[in-house]
Parts: sequence; C-alpha cells; structure tokens
Amino acid sequence: MTWEIVDGGVLWRGDGESVRIEGWGDGIRVRAVMLGDVVDNEFALLDDVSRAAEVDVTDRTARVRVGGTTVIAEESDYNDWSIGYLTTRLRLSVVRADGAVVLREIGDGGALKLTPRDYRPSPFGGASLRVRFDSAASEHLAGMGLYQQPFIDLKGTTLELAHRNSQSSVPFVVSSEGYGFLWNNPSIGRASFGLNYTEWFSEAADQIDYWVTTGSPAQIADAYAGATGRAPMMPEYGLGFWQCKLRYWNQEQLLEVAREYRRRDIPIDVIVADFFHWRKMGDWSFESEFWPDPTAMVRELTELGITLVVSVWPQVAKESDNFDALRDGSMLVKAGRGIDVQYFFEGDYIRFIDMTNPRARAFLWETLERNYGSHGIEVYWLDEAEPEYGAYDFEQYYYAAGPTAKVGNLYPREYTRTVADGMRAKGREPGVSLVRAAWAGSQRHGALVWSGDVHSTFADLRAQITAGIHMGTAGIPWFTTDIGGFTGGVTDDPAFHELLVRWFQFGAFSPVMRLHGARVPEVELVTSAGEHRLATGADNEVWSFGPDIEEVLVGYIRLREALRPYTRELMRAAHEHGAPVMRGLFYEFPDDERAWTVADAYLFGPDILVAPVVEAGATSREVYLPAGATWTDAWTGAVHTGGATVSVEAPLHRLPLFARTDDALALLAGLTGIHR
Repeated sequence: MTWEIVDGGVLWRGDGESVRIEGWGDGIRVRAVMLGDVVDNEFALLDDVSRAAEVDVTDRTARVRVGGTTVIAEESDYNDWSIGYLTTRLRLSVVRADGAVVLREIGDGGALKLTPRDYRPSPFGGASLRVRFDSAASEHLAGMGLYQQPFIDLKGTTLELAHRNSQSSVPFVVSSEGYGFLWNNPSIGRASFGLNYTEWFSEAADQIDYWVTTGSPAQIADAYAGATGRAPMMPEYGLGFWQCKLRYWNQEQLLEVAREYRRRDIPIDVIVADFFHWRKMGDWSFESEFWPDPTAMVRELTELGITLVVSVWPQVAKESDNFDALRDGSMLVKAGRGIDVQYFFEGDYIRFIDMTNPRARAFLWETLERNYGSHGIEVYWLDEAEPEYGAYDFEQYYYAAGPTAKVGNLYPREYTRTVADGMRAKGREPGVSLVRAAWAGSQRHGALVWSGDVHSTFADLRAQITAGIHMGTAGIPWFTTDIGGFTGGVTDDPAFHELLVRWFQFGAFSPVMRLHGARVPEVELVTSAGEHRLATGADNEVWSFGPDIEEVLVGYIRLREALRPYTRELMRAAHEHGAPVMRGLFYEFPDDERAWTVADAYLFGPDILVAPVVEAGATSREVYLPAGATWTDAWTGAVHTGGATVSVEAPLHRLPLFARTDDALALLAGLTGIHR
C-alpha cells in the first residue's frame, strides 16, 4: 500500500519520497520530503484551523477535496530501461469546482525524464528544492508582495524571494484561472511564472510546503486570510492623515508642527518621530538633550487629538546602551565568516538584533516599554525590517531560527510580532506597526507596509500603484508610501511641487495617507557639546510648498476625512474577509480580461475607481473602465458604460475618479471644493 489515510487527508510514500495532502482551512496543504517525514513548522499557516477534507482513494489515485478545491494525486510506475529499474512517481493536479484543472505538476516529458519535485543537497541544511507546474500560458497573475516594477500581470516575470529595501517578498499569488497559491517556505529563492511552466525554487528547506485554494479573487482572499491570519481592525488613527519627515530632531519642533496643524484647522491623526531621536543605534530611547520630557509631549499631543508614532530600528551599534547585553546573550544576528559587520551608518559598525530569537524579541519589547511605553507611546515605526544588510549576501548570516538562506524571509514578520505579542500580553489588540517589509502572515500582527526608500520621480510614483495592488492581493491589506518619494525632493522646486501634488492625490486614496521624505536642503546638527548628530531635512508640511500647493493638498486631506466612514468599512472588510483596501480592477471584475492588465489605475474598495496622473506635465489621461458596471465621473457627472476607455481632463488639482454607486458619488462631492 502506498496510500495511508491520515487526519484530513492522505499520505503517500514511494521511492524514498513522502507526500502529505490534507485540508487546511478553506484550502489544501501539500508537503513533500525525500527520505524523511513531513514536519510541522511555524511558517505562514496557522495551526488552529479546520483540517477537514473529503478523501477518496481508488487504487492508484487519491482525491482530497475542501469546498470547491480538489487536489488529485495520480501514482504511476515507469520502467526506465536506460538505468535498468522501475521507478514510482506521483503527479498532483489542482481542480476547481467546475472540474477545470487550473494547475498541474509537470510530466516527465518522455525522454527528458523531468521530475515535478526536485531535491538537491544544500550546504545550509535540508535541500535545495524546486517544484514545477504546467500552467495556462494565457493566465494572468497578481500578488507576491512589493517589487519595484511596472507590471500588474506577473505572468512572464521572475521574482526573487528575498527582502530588500523597497522589496518585500510575500509568496502568495492569485491567478485569473481561479486559484491562489502560497509557497509556505521562508527561504531565499525565486519564483518564475513562465509561459512554459511555473517554477518555485528554494535555496534551503526541510521540505516542499505549499497551500492552494480556488474561487473568485474575493473568495481566495477570504480563504487565505483564514489560513494565515486576519488583519486586526484598523484603529481610528489609521484612517486619517499622517505627518512625517526626515526628521523632527527635537521635542519642541515636533510639537510646534502639531500645533500649527490645529491652528490652521487641517485634519491630522498622526505625527511621527523618525530615527536618531536616540544617541546610538540600539539605544531605543530618547536623547534627553533634544527630547527632555516625552511624557509631557505625549500628553499635549493627546490633548490635540494626535497619535505619536516613534521610529525603532533593529540595528545595534557597538557603543549603544544594549550592545553588550545582546551580544553576551547571543541575541544578535551572526555572520558565518569574517569580521562581523552587517551595516555601516553614521560612523558606526552595526549588527542586527535577531528577531527570530524569542529572547531577543522579549528584550526589545521590554526596552520599548521601559523607554517609550512608560511615556504613553504604543505605536511604532519598525524600520529596516528586511533587515537591510550593507551587502545582501544572504548566505553569510545566521539567525536563531537557522541560516538566512533557509529562514531569512521570516525576519520582518517576527519583528512585527514583537510589538503585537507585547500588546497581547497587556490584554490589548495589536494596533498598527509601520514596517518596511513583510512576509506571509505579517498581516495578523498589524503590519502596515510602506514601499521603502523610493525616489521622487514620476516613474517611482507609477511603480507604487502596482506595488500597492500586489501587496493587497498577497494578503497584506495595509499599505502606504512616502508621499512625494523619499529622496530627491527639493522643497522650492516647481517640478517637485507637481510630483508632490500627484503623489498626494494617490496618497489620499491609499490604505494609509502618509506624507514623508528627506527634503533638501538639509540642516546639519550638533549637540551642545559640539558632537555631530544626523541632519534634519527641509520642511515637509503641507504649507511648506507655497499657498497654491497648500490649498490643493489640504483639499485632499479634507476629502480623506469625508471618506472616513467608507474607509472604515474597507478596513472592516480587510479585517473580516482579507479584502484588499487597494484593489486591482480584476478583484471586482475577474471576468473582464482587460482588468487583469491595467497597471495605472485601481479600485479604492469596491466602488471608487482611482486613476492617478503619473506623467510629468500631463493635464489629461485615458482611463479603462471595467465591464459589468456603470461609472460616473466624479468631477463632471458624465456617465460611462464599462468595458471602454475614456479620455478625461486632469489639470493639476484634479485626480481622475469614477464612482460605481450613488453613495460613493456622494462621498466624493467634496471634490468641487478642490481647485487651484
């Protein structure tokens, strides 16, 4: 017997390989290993989900069905005359509710002797793994997290499974064929979505491990959130406008900005204290010369109705307050060979705290509570979450959980988990952690992912549209960007003013609206003793760019406020059903093939179509309106039948917007007050 009925599925053994197929929530999990038994892990999938499945085994075929998803396993023998013995093979297919095969492992290719599941020894333990699937050449794909590229359809692309500054790998993909696929493996690797086949590759892993479900994009999102964890309900402060810059360098400067927003009656929910409010990386505390009374600062902000977010970096400098304790407690990332310098910044040689180590997470949380929580601070900006090695030599570094090559993509999720678990221990629900990278499951810990240190260019603005769509499709519904881009923005440059307005418009219809950037010219800083401190950038408040620009920006902040009830319901749908806040057109219109290829427009929830202007000097643009709905131009009231491209006027103050319902149109009525 090669089949064994197990709880919720089947186990097959043949020619040294073990393959386990079982129900997992509203999908099916497949694990396979050579010369061993499948193992449990703490990767993306939750343990406390239903394992129920319908199982049918007949001779050489097994079927495992959960809802509308079936995995069919077909065993066969092959007498390989050129090596002189019989081999046993297993080939898996994924079938949706209507009986269509949507994904199937490759065959042997006849004389090619191909294998769908390939195991090779890895120097990092376990095996280098490869799984290949036949897939429809005509399919369209979305998801996989955040990559700085212009493609909305990922078919034909190859993506690195690794985190970098402005790249966040979340290995979950959704197909127009009606399936969602999770590569439940945090190792460094790649995914190739070729026209001839799809391939998933891992540098090092104990086993092949993936999860699949079928349905519409909305059904897939709900099933995936159930299997990997649902985002918390977005706190109210996440629905409004966030003010940030690199960097408010002292307490009074930050407070004066907050007061000025209130004096001008400009809505604001959050203000951010960026990095180097400390002395050295790894202090995780305010430097008293510049922040003499954090408790009073938080108290005044609270009275103003503004939440303070404080930057935390995982870097630890040798001269920091906590380096010795972390080093002696083996709580730092370790280089495999050579001098252990992982980053160099502001004159310091730096190592990273190891977020995969439970003791390190506890140490960090206790430090945050002592130095920030004691002042009433509960919301953190978890920067450098990749982490950002000075050189991305992933094979060089080791964590408590294993070699980076094998488990490296876990790091940002465990970073976010540090704060979420700390809040849970206090009897509180996780709030928001602004973080620069995420992995599958980060959403359950309150990860708000921003797109990293992108540049102040229209090309970068355009790339953030696809980044936001893909991140939401990959199951991370909370997404934001540095409005205006992080580097290259000159405060008094008219060309930058144009970009800022266009980015601000996009930001008003992002899951979180956050203004940030390192504006120039910067100002050098020293302590009272003459010691160097990191410079502060030029002003980056909405009034910093002249009254005409301020008028437009404030108009969009007020529109964001008018949208608050709608945005709150979008966040509720994200919490309850895993629905993206920022959606590709295909999410609501999966039967419209054109909707899978539109990269410069998106849906803010189900009923508002947003078409940002992403070309310098443009005062009009063309917009594709998906088939199956009627769309009303929010500026002119013109009504259009979907399935067509329309040309619309877009002077600088005007963001092209279309409403699908009368209620959505009413919410956008405030547009008439935005003019220049």
